[in-house]
Amino acid sequence: MEAAARVIAAEGGPVQTAVTVIVPTFNERDNVAELVARTADALAGYDAEILFVDDSTDDTAAEVARVAADAPLPVRVIHRDDNTGGLGGAVVVGLGAAASDLCIVMDGDLQHPPELLPALVARHARSGADVVAASRYVGGGDTSGLGTAVRFGVSRAATWLTRSMFPIRLARSTDPMTGFFLVDRSRLDLATLKPQGFKILLEILARTDLRIAEVPMEFAERRHGTSKASLRQGTTFIAHLARLRFGKMSLFALIGVIGAVANLAIMWALTTAGVPYVWAAIIGAEVTIVGNFLLQERFVFADMRTDARGLGLRFAASFGFNNVEAALRIPLMALMVETWHISSVLATGLSLVVAFFARFLFHSLVVYAPKRARGADAPSEPKADTAALRVIKAIDAEAMKPGEL
Repeated sequence: MEAAARVIAAEGGPVQTAVTVIVPTFNERDNVAELVARTADALAGYDAEILFVDDSTDDTAAEVARVAADAPLPVRVIHRDDNTGGLGGAVVVGLGAAASDLCIVMDGDLQHPPELLPALVARHARSGADVVAASRYVGGGDTSGLGTAVRFGVSRAATWLTRSMFPIRLARSTDPMTGFFLVDRSRLDLATLKPQGFKILLEILARTDLRIAEVPMEFAERRHGTSKASLRQGTTFIAHLARLRFGKMSLFALIGVIGAVANLAIMWALTTAGVPYVWAAIIGAEVTIVGNFLLQERFVFADMRTDARGLGLRFAASFGFNNVEAALRIPLMALMVETWHISSVLATGLSLVVAFFARFLFHSLVVYAPKRARGADAPSEPKADTAALRVIKAIDAEAMKPGEL
């Protein structure tokens, strides 16, 4: 626990419990009473406590203490004067102060339904997993609480990017960005966690080898208060993601740079020799596609080859995708040359930069994806909903239910 944190106990000191529900809060005063009541109902019969870790600038901590006086289960609050690490830092403080090794993290805005708490505990007991996450994207889950199609798209894109950067450790996680999850604290070394911002589950999964299971969650609408999502939080997330897994992406980028330089050199040599720039671009692309694949096999995705499909299938998938991408990129490059009247070499360089992220996503999530288990070895998890279905549902609901970005 941080030195700046002060503990406001509900009724005496910490109580030994079987389950601790950790709720990080920031100006969630109006949600406290309902959250405590619904959590107490959901965990009736369990030996449980609720631990709020509060970074509020209002009187949320005082409201927790007031509600705790009549609550049917122990309720504590830790108010932090210095909110180091943001929400993720608050969760780590809560994990350190929890009375039980079995901890469940959930938001204080009631978008995480407390009624799902018993399902998380039951899934943990049944599966023996170290982490049980409430997923919006596994079969039976729902994302309507995100509001607009824009917010859904941002959430889905962030999930894809995250899984592409950690394709092995997140292979069985459909929603590594969820803030509602159970974790066995005894399996964690809290000192290794260095959270920044909202995505504490990503921090835990990326820095450990914990086993994960999932239950579907219907993400609810916000009841009170305002969303904490902002451009600053988005920037913090990207920076944290880069810190967690900059190694793999940087190697991919370095090979991409080498390929781009080779591409430009080949194109320059051919155009200097009188070859039309479009044909020069095609030849340069084919040579660098093969070269990039060989370098990625050796230096970027070597740790994923054992569980992935065979070499021939990997090459076919990579070669096919890159040729489709090139088939789309080269006409775009030609359009820039003819419309903007810039050099063909500059246009090629710009188009290669744009193509980088698409290539990285595809190779991480498709080319080197672990082979699917078959028969008795197949996982029993329900199938995840498709992105297309989610987009259609979100667009359909947007006119009637506008949300906040």
